[in-house]
Amino acid sequence: METERMSPLSDLLNLNLDTEQIIAEYIWIGGSGMDIRSKGRTLPGPVSDPSKLPKWNYDGSSTNQAAGDDSEVILYPQAIFKDPFRKGNNILVMCDAYTPKGDPIPTNNRHKAVKIFDHPNVKAEEPWFGIEQEYTLLKKDVKWPLGWPLGGFPGPQGPYYCAVGADKAFGRDIVDGHYKACLYAGLSIGGANGEVMPGQWEFQISPTVGIGAGDQLWVARYILERITEICGVIVSFDPKPIEGDWNGAAAHTNFSTKSMRKEGGLDLIKKAIGKLEVKHKQHIAAYGEGNERRLTGKHETADINKFSWGVADRGASVRVGRDTEKEGKGYFEDRRPSSNMDPYLVTSMIAETTILG
Repeated sequence: METERMSPLSDLLNLNLDTEQIIAEYIWIGGSGMDIRSKGRTLPGPVSDPSKLPKWNYDGSSTNQAAGDDSEVILYPQAIFKDPFRKGNNILVMCDAYTPKGDPIPTNNRHKAVKIFDHPNVKAEEPWFGIEQEYTLLKKDVKWPLGWPLGGFPGPQGPYYCAVGADKAFGRDIVDGHYKACLYAGLSIGGANGEVMPGQWEFQISPTVGIGAGDQLWVARYILERITEICGVIVSFDPKPIEGDWNGAAAHTNFSTKSMRKEGGLDLIKKAIGKLEVKHKQHIAAYGEGNERRLTGKHETADINKFSWGVADRGASVRVGRDTEKEGKGYFEDRRPSSNMDPYLVTSMIAETTILG
């Protein structure tokens, strides 16, 4: 007699649950500042307001955020997005972390950023941030870029930027899947493209006000990590994943204020750039680990030790676009942040320096 076959795992994952209950996936940032953690919990029904969600604890000693003898860390829900993996009314919840007494833990950069974005002078300027997140796809077992010969190198850079074709674009299904998943989740993802180094890609978070830019980038990173996990591929946010004549990976951060977007805004942009120059060292220190390997003055970067700016200059620390120059208003691009930067830290620091500084 033929044995009964078990349902494929995909059937279980795609079950339509005949219940009001939902699954909320709580997301937070671990102790390294780049390790994204998450865990799910069942809730009695749909929730759209993060303040209505319960707080939740986790073992901070296992994320390098607490001691073993006092390991409880509390998650505070801060932003809700639709879950592209479970679909339905299920949600992704971006959280930050606090002690049981209610104090933000030392690695909670979101809490620090909110203080800056809640300042009346900052709120009045409605700061917009658009972030260009570059990343590299690696083969799981050998940690070598996708599409590269094992232990070898592809042809020189040139044919790969925004390219099409099996010999030039590696991992497009992951990129397109991520793009659609982010749109489904409700993120303000503005686009995606292949980058200069083969196996490297970029997506953009469109201009978003204040703290929302950091929330959205972290959730977009989480979704990308989940998709590459499914595909058996590693996503690297290392700012220089391959040494030599290859481009690094950045998180260029575009910024404007209400005043910069009005007539005469270009003069304010120039003044803001001047403030960034004065605090160049402080910003560099907060713009991502290993950034000195990327900011060499080559491969579309400025030297890490020298501040510069220019119109349409991708070799400068800060770039002003041709349209901004022509219209006399608009935004500028800080090209210094590395791909592994913390957007809470970078966006709030730019706002603090240029508006409050």
